[in-house]
Amino acid sequence: MGLSHKQKRKRFGRGEILQEALPPLASPLSSCLEDVKNSWKNKKNNIAALCNDWLKIAGQPLASNCQPLSIQRKVLVVGASHPQWLQALQYNRSQLLARIQAAGIDIKDLRIQQYHPPKIDIAKENELRVWSRHPSRIDIHGLAKCTKCSCPAPGGEITLWGMCSFCRRKFKLNNL
Repeated sequence: MGLSHKQKRKRFGRGEILQEALPPLASPLSSCLEDVKNSWKNKKNNIAALCNDWLKIAGQPLASNCQPLSIQRKVLVVGASHPQWLQALQYNRSQLLARIQAAGIDIKDLRIQQYHPPKIDIAKENELRVWSRHPSRIDIHGLAKCTKCSCPAPGGEITLWGMCSFCRRKFKLNNL
């Protein structure tokens, strides 16, 4: 709520000093996210709004195998990973365009292309699990003395290889 014209000025001797307006009240994160979602719905050619409603617009079979990629100059690019789904998009092109326009998204044409979504690397998901039992972790395996160089080394390395990682590397290089 802003200040009235009289509240913005403060008397100072014979003159007046202008005061800054109060900052707006902070809003919780959930209401900010709702504002972003509402802004998606208000824009007529917004890819985020289309992706949000893609399941309702395209239907379950198409939505699970095809996805909107971009909107440029009122042309929607839809990608499919398999040739059969490309053909299904071609056959349902006019119906899909009509549904998109009925949803209030300003699209004039559809372009269909082959699209291979990036695969999720399962190894990245298991990275924390691997690191939790890694032999070089001192906090879990403790310290031990290397059998080759007699230097302190992680206990997991000594148990696994019988030597520290530095000696193991030297051993491998010498045996090449």
